[in-house]
Amino acid sequence: MKFFLFVIGSLLLHFSVSGQSSAVRNVGSVQQVEIRDNKVSLVTENAFIEISVYTPSVVRVRMDKLPLKRDFSYAVVGKPQSLKATISQSASQLTILSDSLKVVINKKPYAISFQTIGGEIINEDEAGLTTSWIGEEVTTYRKMQQGEHFVGLGEKVGNLDRKGSGYTNWNTDAYGYSAYQDPLYSSIPFYMGIHHHLTYGIFLDNSYQTDFNFGASNNRFSSFGARGGEMNYYFIYHQRLADVIKSYTFLTGRMPLPPLWSLGYQQNRYSYYPDTEVMRIAQTLREKKIPADGITLDIHYMDKYQLFTWDRDRFPNPKKMTQQLKEMGFKTTVIVDPGIKVEPGAPAFERGLKEDVYIKYPDGNRYTGEVWPGWCYFTDFTAEKGRAFWRREVKFFADNGVSGIWNDMNEIATWGQKMPSNVLFDFDGKKTTNLEAHNVYGMQMARASYEGAKKATGERPFILTRAGFAGMQRYSAIWTGDNKSEEDHMLLGVRLVNSLGLSGVPYSGMDVGGFLGGASSSLFAKWMQVGAFSPYFRNHSALNTKSSEPWTYGEEVLDISRKYVNLRYRLLPYLYSLFYEASQSGMPVVRSLAIEYTYDDTIYNPSFSNQYFFGKSLLVLPFESTKEYGKIYLPEEGMYDLYTDKVLKKGEQILSLTQNRLPVFVTGSSIIPMQSLVQSTSEKPTDTLTLHVYKGSTANTFTYYEDDGYSFDYENGNSYKREITYDPGAGTIQFAKVSGNYSAHFKIIKIVLHGFEKVEKIKAGSQVLPIQNEIYSFLQSGQKAYLENNKNEEGCNVKCVVTTNKSDNIILYIE
Repeated sequence: MKFFLFVIGSLLLHFSVSGQSSAVRNVGSVQQVEIRDNKVSLVTENAFIEISVYTPSVVRVRMDKLPLKRDFSYAVVGKPQSLKATISQSASQLTILSDSLKVVINKKPYAISFQTIGGEIINEDEAGLTTSWIGEEVTTYRKMQQGEHFVGLGEKVGNLDRKGSGYTNWNTDAYGYSAYQDPLYSSIPFYMGIHHHLTYGIFLDNSYQTDFNFGASNNRFSSFGARGGEMNYYFIYHQRLADVIKSYTFLTGRMPLPPLWSLGYQQNRYSYYPDTEVMRIAQTLREKKIPADGITLDIHYMDKYQLFTWDRDRFPNPKKMTQQLKEMGFKTTVIVDPGIKVEPGAPAFERGLKEDVYIKYPDGNRYTGEVWPGWCYFTDFTAEKGRAFWRREVKFFADNGVSGIWNDMNEIATWGQKMPSNVLFDFDGKKTTNLEAHNVYGMQMARASYEGAKKATGERPFILTRAGFAGMQRYSAIWTGDNKSEEDHMLLGVRLVNSLGLSGVPYSGMDVGGFLGGASSSLFAKWMQVGAFSPYFRNHSALNTKSSEPWTYGEEVLDISRKYVNLRYRLLPYLYSLFYEASQSGMPVVRSLAIEYTYDDTIYNPSFSNQYFFGKSLLVLPFESTKEYGKIYLPEEGMYDLYTDKVLKKGEQILSLTQNRLPVFVTGSSIIPMQSLVQSTSEKPTDTLTLHVYKGSTANTFTYYEDDGYSFDYENGNSYKREITYDPGAGTIQFAKVSGNYSAHFKIIKIVLHGFEKVEKIKAGSQVLPIQNEIYSFLQSGQKAYLENNKNEEGCNVKCVVTTNKSDNIILYIE
C-alpha cells in the first residue's frame, strides 16, 4: 500500500512538473544560425529569431513560435541605415558589434545581452527566464540592475520613476479616471532604463494588449510582453537620454510643424451653442483682453449627433460664423467621433455603405455599436479605402471654414465599453481582429483626419486626438481625456504631459480647470498658470457643470489668468522655436528633468515628480493651489527667479507659495526670445524681438526659428533660422548668419542682459562699434545699432538694441 501511494505520488509530481513546463514555452537553445549582412537569423528549439542592426545605436529583435511573417508596422517609419556591423560566432556565443553597441547572444540556451563596446552590461535577459510564451502571450524578462530607474510609456499615471509598478496598454475610454487608474486612452509601448551612467530605450512594436512590469509584485526582473503577435522590439543605446528620444523618434517619426494659431489659448466647452453663444464667448474674450486663438465646438453643433452635419436651428449659417470668428482672430475647431449613425438616406452614411468602409463581423455583417447618435457603424481606418473615404468626408469642415479637427471616442468607445474581439479589420491587407487593431485605431483615425484636412486646405491642419499609438505625433496633438476638477488631477496632468514628451509626443495638454466637476477659484487660477506652460493650452468643462471661462471666477482670478495668458503670448517666439526643435529632433516642449539631469537620483524622488522644464530654460514648479509652502529641488547652481532675477543655489529648498504666482526659475546661460503682447496670432507684434540672456557658467546655443506659421513652404526652405550663442568663456553673445529664404517679421533685436555688469563692445562683421549712447551705422549693411548703458524698466543692468542682419555675424562682447 505504501509503495502504491508512492508510485501514485510520483506520477502526480511528474504530471505536475510536466504541466508546468508545457504551460510555459521557452525559446530553448539555438540549433541553426544564418548570418547575412547586418542580420542574424536563428532557429531555436521553440522559436524563429531575427536580430538586425538598424543603426549603429539601434538593434532590432524579432521572435515568434512560427517562421516570421510579413514585416509591417503602423508605428515605425525610419528605415535601416546602410552600415557595416561585425558579426562573429563561436560554439557557445554570437557577437554583433557596431561602432556604438555590442550584442552578445548565448546559444545554450538562447539569451541576449546588450553591452557597451567596452563590455559594460546595459541590459540583459534574466537568466533562466529570457523570453517565453504562455499560450499566445509572449514576454521578455530582463535583469533589473542595481539602482535602475525606468521612465516613459506615454500616458501613464504614477511617478516619474516607474520602478515598482506595472502597466497595461489597451486604449480605454477612462471617463473621470482616478489618479491611479491604468490603462488610459493611448498606448506607447516605449520606455527608457537608467543605471550606472548608462541609458537605453526599448520600444515594443506590437499593437496587441501589451504589459510592462518594472519590479511590480516581484524583486527579480523587469519585463515587457504582448497578448499576441511577435516579440518585436527595438533596443536603443546612447549616452544621453535626449539621444535615446532622438533615435526613438527617428524610428516612429517626428511631428510636423503645427499652425502657429494652435499654440495660442483655446476656449472650449461641452458645449457652446447656438452660434450667438459662440460669438458671445469670442467677444467677451476680446473685451476682457484675454488673448485667444481658438473656439472649439463639441457634439451639439451636429444635427442629432450625425457626423458631417450642422444643426441648422443652432447654427443656421456655419460658414458665416466661422468667417466672423476669423475676422476677430479666432479659428474654429470641431469634434468628430468615429461612429456614423445608422440612418438610411443620410448622405455620409450612404456613401460609406456604397464604398464598403465599415468594420464587420466574420460572417460579413457590419459591426454596430451604440454611441451618442444611437446605433452606429464605424469606418475601418486600418484600410486605405476607409482612410480615403474619411479624407473626402472631412473636406466638409474645410468647406465650412473649420480649421481644426478634434478626434474623440476613438479608442473605440461605445456604450458598454466591450467591443467584441472577433470584429475584423483590414490592417492594410493583413486582415486581423480587434485584439490587434484596437490600439492603432485612434491613431489611424487621426492620420485620416490630418491627411484629409491637409489636402482640403493646403495648409497645416490642427488635429487633436484622445486615443493613439506610438507614432501618433506624425499626425496629431493629444490631450489627456476626461479629467476632474481636483488638485491631484492638475498635478497628474502635468506628469502625463511630461511622460508623453519622454515618449516622442511633444504636442499634448490637458483640460485646464478640469472637465468634470467644478474647480474652486484658487484651483482654476493655478491651473491657468500651469496651462500657460503647456504645449497645448485649452480650457474645457463638461455639460451640466458651472461655466468655466476665466471671468466666471471673479476679478482676481480673471486678472491672474490674463497675466499668464499674456505671458504665454509674449513667449510665442520661444515656444515656436521649441516646436521647430521638436520637429527636427523629437525633443519635447515640456521636458522631464530626467532629460538634462538623467543621473541625478534626487529628481526621481516622488516629491519632485511634478517639476518640469518648459523648453531648456524655464523650470516650472506646480503645487496644489491650497498649499502655502512647497518643497522644491533646483538641479543646478545659479538659477534665476523669473520674476525678480534673484539667484538661488542648487538643492532642496522650501518655497513660499501664493495664489497669484506660479514658481518659475530660469537656468543660467539661458537665451529666451519674447515679443510684444498681441490678442491673437493673427495680430502682428511690433518689429522688435526682445532677447533675454542670463549670465551663466556654461556655453549655450539657442536656435531661433520663424516662418509664415500656416503653410508648408518651410519644407522648401522658406523659413528664417538663426543660431544665437552665449559663450561665458569668451565673454560673447554671437548671432550667426541667417539660413533660409523667409524675411523675418522682427527687424530689431532688443537684448536684455540678466546678471551682467556691462557690454565692452559690439562687432558686426569686421566692424567694431564704439560704445556710446548714440546711433551708429553698420558700414557693410547700412543697418543700425545702439546701446544704452543704463538700468532699464525691467530691472536689468544693460539693454542693447541691434538690428538683425542676414549677411553679417553680430557679436556682443560682455562682462
